[in-house]
Amino acid sequence: MYSERSILHFNVADFAVAVERVADSSLRRRPLIIAPLQAARAVVYDMSEEAFCSGVRKGMPLFQATRRCRRAQVLPPRIGLYQRAMGDFLGRVRRFSPLVEHGLADGHLFVDVTGTHRLFGPAPDIGWRVRREVRGDLGIDPIWTLSSNKLVAKVASRLVKPVGEYIVAPGEEQEFLAPLPVFLLPGITQGERRRFREFNILRIGQLAGLNRNELLVPFGRRSGYLYDASRGVDPSRVTNGVRRDACIVQEHHFGDDTNDSRRLKEAVARLAAQVALQLRRGGQEARRLVLRLTYSDGATVQRQLSRRIGSSSDFVLRDMALLVLQRAWRRRTRIRSCHLFCDRLHRRSTQQSLLQMLPQQSKDNEAGLLEAMDAIRDRFGQEVIGTGVDGTGGDRGRAQMSAG
Repeated sequence: MYSERSILHFNVADFAVAVERVADSSLRRRPLIIAPLQAARAVVYDMSEEAFCSGVRKGMPLFQATRRCRRAQVLPPRIGLYQRAMGDFLGRVRRFSPLVEHGLADGHLFVDVTGTHRLFGPAPDIGWRVRREVRGDLGIDPIWTLSSNKLVAKVASRLVKPVGEYIVAPGEEQEFLAPLPVFLLPGITQGERRRFREFNILRIGQLAGLNRNELLVPFGRRSGYLYDASRGVDPSRVTNGVRRDACIVQEHHFGDDTNDSRRLKEAVARLAAQVALQLRRGGQEARRLVLRLTYSDGATVQRQLSRRIGSSSDFVLRDMALLVLQRAWRRRTRIRSCHLFCDRLHRRSTQQSLLQMLPQQSKDNEAGLLEAMDAIRDRFGQEVIGTGVDGTGGDRGRAQMSAG
């Protein structure tokens, strides 16, 4: 029985950019921004290190990003390509451990290699081997860090970005964290950052100098997490599969602010189809959708809908999204953009649910239709086919071809 765990954290910095540069080596010679080109108010999906150093950040409006980095080349996101690259990356890592916790297509993963030294040697050797194989076979260069828990391994990876490795020996976790800026701790919110500044807490070691009662007053329920995290304590295990905090996000920015019902429903249905396709390509299902509407006056409204059984069906997720839209859209003010978040993900199961009420014939027909739609999208593009929307958001099973 091993008292100390060995957790490797792999991180391909700017994963989407790294994959694009493997696909086209000429992109290595200039700054790169990845953002949807067709959206009037597009925001940055990912950016290269050069663009980051020029002030470009994820989620920044594209027009602002191109002003900050005028030399940057802008490319549209290719989610399917990033997911396939992530699958290849995972395939190399799973040879060393069955316990791999990962995101969808972000280049981040944790691997528990506790007790595998008899098969593959010491944990640092595994880190070097994975990096060498991934760099040689896939052309991407992951950071790797090693620690006794996920929290410390993740903080270490933030220190060596964009390229490097770091080993924190067991028992040295608190000493390693003490001189680091407090914002490097995972999960710190903006409100907690403001509170740290108010109390002049700049380093993790200063936070670790406070006891539980002293943390309870300013931070309430979060005091327990901050107490443990500042000391390098993280009891969470590496769980096989997608991280619990993994989330798919799709967004649509209207060229002109609108309150036209048809345009809104079509936009939300299109987002649901994009989410569904991303889920199927990743072998995942989702149990919750969250829709956020941003109005022209800057106000936002957010509503959510959950289901007990996960799904990756265009039709199920479309109906859920349209129902959430009906709940969220309560103002007459024009809408500027809508964001669809999809979380509570899990692996898609091949076992049929006993609670499923659809006849087997209907399920087979829907699965066949989705498979055919995916084949058309892979060949001609995602926008060429989608699910139809009637006046009430129903019409299960109807597909429509777009003009052009």
